Amino acid sequence: MEVERLCSELVKINTENPPGNTESAVSFIAELFDERKIPYVITGNEGGRDNILTDFGEMPLLLAGHLDVVPAIADRWERDPFGGDIDGGFVHGRGSTDMKGGCAALLSAFFMEYERKGRVNANLCFVCDEENGGRYGMRHIVEEKLFEPCDCLIAEPTPALNPSIGQKGLLRINLDFTGKPGHGSLYPHVGDSAIMNALDFMGFVRDLGSRDFEVEPGFSGLIDDSATLLGDIFDISGIENVLRRITYNPGTISGGEKTNIVAEKCSLDLEMRIPWGCSPEELLCEITDHAGSATIKIMESGNPSVTGADTDIVKNTCSSIEGVYQSRSFPFVQWAATDARFLRDVGFSALEYGPGEIDLLHAIDEKVSVANLRRSVDVYSSLIRRYV
Repeated sequence: MEVERLCSELVKINTENPPGNTESAVSFIAELFDERKIPYVITGNEGGRDNILTDFGEMPLLLAGHLDVVPAIADRWERDPFGGDIDGGFVHGRGSTDMKGGCAALLSAFFMEYERKGRVNANLCFVCDEENGGRYGMRHIVEEKLFEPCDCLIAEPTPALNPSIGQKGLLRINLDFTGKPGHGSLYPHVGDSAIMNALDFMGFVRDLGSRDFEVEPGFSGLIDDSATLLGDIFDISGIENVLRRITYNPGTISGGEKTNIVAEKCSLDLEMRIPWGCSPEELLCEITDHAGSATIKIMESGNPSVTGADTDIVKNTCSSIEGVYQSRSFPFVQWAATDARFLRDVGFSALEYGPGEIDLLHAIDEKVSVANLRRSVDVYSSLIRRYV
């Protein structure tokens, strides 16, 4: 099956997360494995959150992807987001770029090398839960120790010439502010507004976003190169500061009881992306000092991470890209959290490289180039052959 057809078939299977049910997608891949007598294991979670991984034992290379996709908002699309149309040199639909295109390319390359030699010195792993935190997906795989640490490529969409070797850290918290109710006409002389306390706290967070953090000179150069590369892709003012500073989003806020009552309660959900040179623990200490009497609940936390540019997986991936594209390849770091953080935490050398239209990540009318899919197959095949 051609890679674009394989991508199309995966797109046709609705795996929106939430709810994150990948049972049908895993069954589809399992049939492909059965046809080729490839050993595999399916790990199930409640709600049909299935993962599938090949079972060749300990190998030097792991090729990974996620099968879940973000919700489509179907009524805003020009096409059926789960139609998997192949038209105009693209596969169209939700997940085509993020990242069923990458999954299809991994499968195609793996099958090609497996059928050519009768064996592959690599394992495949496709997980159910990347878009909603990873609890049932790669985090589950890591916690259950289903693979020994090794080199790992995750087929997340990246620029064609550039693997991503590092991501900023993450801190997601909920803060519950408590005030003292009073008559609204007398505030601020009477009462203590939980909403105003939350707004005062966000002033501190805004100031945090202008702080620079020190990194080693060599890593600073990597950040500069990454900012230049990403600046050519995204029209974002101050993109270097996105990589070097804390970025923050007060995603949801709710509070108050009535317009004429000083608010007694206010709840704030806050996400912060943490640059290299800072840690969630340091940040949380400062937040606690400035949050007053607010109750803080940690929803998710992760350190910024990076795989060294001189590691085998980075050098082998860049060499494979250069062999296919006949152009210089170099790595970069970025701001989005991926499954690589779980793998790096336990000793994997992990990076991301894959097909996709970067500007259409999570977007309406998502699509992936057929040419990009085919070249990714060539890159992955070359990479697999380097692990003998």
